[in-house]
Amino acid sequence: MGVQEQYPFDIEAVRADFPILERNVGGDVTARGEGPDDTLPLVYLDNAATSHTPDPVVESIADYYRSYNSNVHRGIHQLSQESSVAYEEAHDRVAEFIGADGREEIVFTKNTTESENLVAYAWGLSELGEDDKVVLTEMEHHASLVTWQQIAKRTGATVEYIRVGDDGRLDMDHARECIDENTKMVSAVHISNTLGTINPIAELSELAHEQDAYIFVDGAQSVPTRPVDVDDLGADFLAFSGHKMLGPTGIGVLYGREEILEEMEPYLYGGEMIRRVSFEDSTWEDLPWKYEAGTPVISQGVALEAAIDYLEDLGMDRVQTHEELIAEYAYDRLSEMDSVEIYGPPGDDRGALVAFNVDGVHAHDLSSILNEHGVAIRAGDHCTQPLHEKMGASASARASFYLYTTTEEIDALIKAVEDARDLFAWQLCSEIAVGRTGRALSLSLILPQVW
Repeated sequence: MGVQEQYPFDIEAVRADFPILERNVGGDVTARGEGPDDTLPLVYLDNAATSHTPDPVVESIADYYRSYNSNVHRGIHQLSQESSVAYEEAHDRVAEFIGADGREEIVFTKNTTESENLVAYAWGLSELGEDDKVVLTEMEHHASLVTWQQIAKRTGATVEYIRVGDDGRLDMDHARECIDENTKMVSAVHISNTLGTINPIAELSELAHEQDAYIFVDGAQSVPTRPVDVDDLGADFLAFSGHKMLGPTGIGVLYGREEILEEMEPYLYGGEMIRRVSFEDSTWEDLPWKYEAGTPVISQGVALEAAIDYLEDLGMDRVQTHEELIAEYAYDRLSEMDSVEIYGPPGDDRGALVAFNVDGVHAHDLSSILNEHGVAIRAGDHCTQPLHEKMGASASARASFYLYTTTEEIDALIKAVEDARDLFAWQLCSEIAVGRTGRALSLSLILPQVW
């Protein structure tokens, strides 16, 4: 049975909900076009950065602005009441989606980064001291690494990093050494946005809780792609972003255990988050509004609920199955190529992305050439500079997949990578052939140096 026959849902019906996938994009007309005016079909493989948005989610935003656009919790009039109810129900829907106990544990933020900062400032500044330790992993996104690094500088706490092995997995023996009686917080990415590694969060949670420490889970790459339950993970905090899971930009989610959020002081102050204000002092609103100062992300919350509805209509188990199929197919195809180095675990044990490099081709150059083939990937350090330094790479190319990705698109990626490799090989051949003397050399002497 071919991979296409193993798709867990009707892929063409899904793709029909995403008009942007029908776009053609400009590029090198010799790549897949046939004439000077041709453009190329878009092959979008940058989903770990941002996913696309289906029509039902776009319509939910339009309906909000057309039908009941109004501020929440601030009016007696009907529009404000309708908007408030919709916004509150969005919190309920998110809580249900990740297995939280209720809306009190769901705070809407701008993105995963703001969620991380909220906890770091609201909890970390008051709870961390000179004898305390925050434990991260070497594969952390800058949203976690930089945030806790800077909070540690302000509080005098130290930061330790759980090592990543040559296989791209966490060294759990080292984790057990790092997480000790001085540890107050463990912050770990669930799925690495560079390696694709699926970290053993439940085991890390157990290690943290044995030391009376909390664990913060970066779910930016996991919540959109597989069933996630905060109780199963043992998470004290979990963060993710709407724009990576079919939703709009501008909304993120912070899950926090209710008793911890109750104890923490707010991160932002102003309207909406207060209960009573005098010239001398203020008191705070109930959860979760205590942490949502000012006019909140109302339309984005409504749209995030619609995105969750879309995902659950497909079934998160089936979303995960599809992404595992595509990830393994892409890994296997890239592994068959000469001069390609892939980072992270094998294709049958990773999230829906593959980061790699091609010998002799900088990742930025590779991305540029792929763009001329209509293939959109990301190139750079993917907000994991220290990890790339450990990998011995200044940058990498990353292809990432989602529920609308097809094997044909992976084939297009492979063809584009082959063309890029061949282009740079011939350029190198030319440089070697001409040499300092300007005289051409035999290709039989050149090619062994290239390949």
